[in-house]
Amino acid sequence: MPLPFIPIAIAAGSAIAGAVGIGKGIKAASDNSKAGDINKDAQSRVDNAKRYLELTRDATKDALEHLGKKKLEIYDGDMKRFVDFYGLLKNVKIKESPELNELKKFKIDKQSLAEIRQDCELAGEVIGGVASGALAGGLMAFGAYGAATTFAAASTGTAIATLSGAAATNATLAFFGGGALAAGGLGIAGGMAVLGGIVAGPALAIAGFVMGNKAEENLNNAYSNLAKAKEIAEELNVLSAASEAIAKRTRLFSVQLDKLRKLFRPQIDAMVGIVNDEGTDYSRFSPSSQSCIAAVVATAQAVKAILDTPILDKSGALTAESEAILSGTKKFLSGTPKTARRPAKNRDPSKGLD
Repeated sequence: MPLPFIPIAIAAGSAIAGAVGIGKGIKAASDNSKAGDINKDAQSRVDNAKRYLELTRDATKDALEHLGKKKLEIYDGDMKRFVDFYGLLKNVKIKESPELNELKKFKIDKQSLAEIRQDCELAGEVIGGVASGALAGGLMAFGAYGAATTFAAASTGTAIATLSGAAATNATLAFFGGGALAAGGLGIAGGMAVLGGIVAGPALAIAGFVMGNKAEENLNNAYSNLAKAKEIAEELNVLSAASEAIAKRTRLFSVQLDKLRKLFRPQIDAMVGIVNDEGTDYSRFSPSSQSCIAAVVATAQAVKAILDTPILDKSGALTAESEAILSGTKKFLSGTPKTARRPAKNRDPSKGLD
């Protein structure tokens, strides 16, 4: 007996529908698998950019703190010793060195000598504050701005408060001093961090996958996530590049300070010897002694230029002035003899001359 036609047609239709259903299921699984891979790639891009930014941020923080500490130590040591002995001299008339063209605004005259002496005293107080932990972020501020900005106040207490506050209120320094990068942003005020005017967006929000009709939507969302991840990673990489540039300039300042200190210390020793041997009247010094005094003053100017020149402006951008000072310092060092008159004991000038 022949089979009924209609049941056969129904069976055929059911088979076709089943095949279509299986095909959709396979496509859904494929779309979801592809979406998963794309989302992993997206998240990896952001995570890698964040990790690199953390590394550059920490390195920059260390560089600024190292420079800040070095500046304070120079004020409290070498510069203080220079001021103590140079301040004893009278009738000093020194011609400007041609190597100091870029540094000529940093004069060593009677007024600036008094200001430097005050800065040296303040540096000693600040070092005490750093040692006691009272200046969280203060070293970064001093590294970034120097005495010209952070020691603007007359009293020690105000100066220390200014130094500490500079790090707390400046978005760039807060960025360097902040904790680990948060999953939803970069940490400070409102879940964002600002460096050079760039705001990093939130991290990716990747939802779980749903099979069936949602699979195609999952894939579209994954492509959207990838585009967003590329944008976020690019912003983070810009932040990293800015951070690296700050660290590089900061390290250059440290290198130049080290070179200047090697020159400065024996020159101060020579000045001490001159004061011991020839008194304090510059006009009566021998020509070689006058040359030694001129040399130590020139080096003091170069050191003061590095100590005072801000590396960053208020917005957190590198200053053109810091680049010019580096250039001027290199020229000064390349044109300066590396020999001093002779070493002398570090006598306390307050006890009188020998």
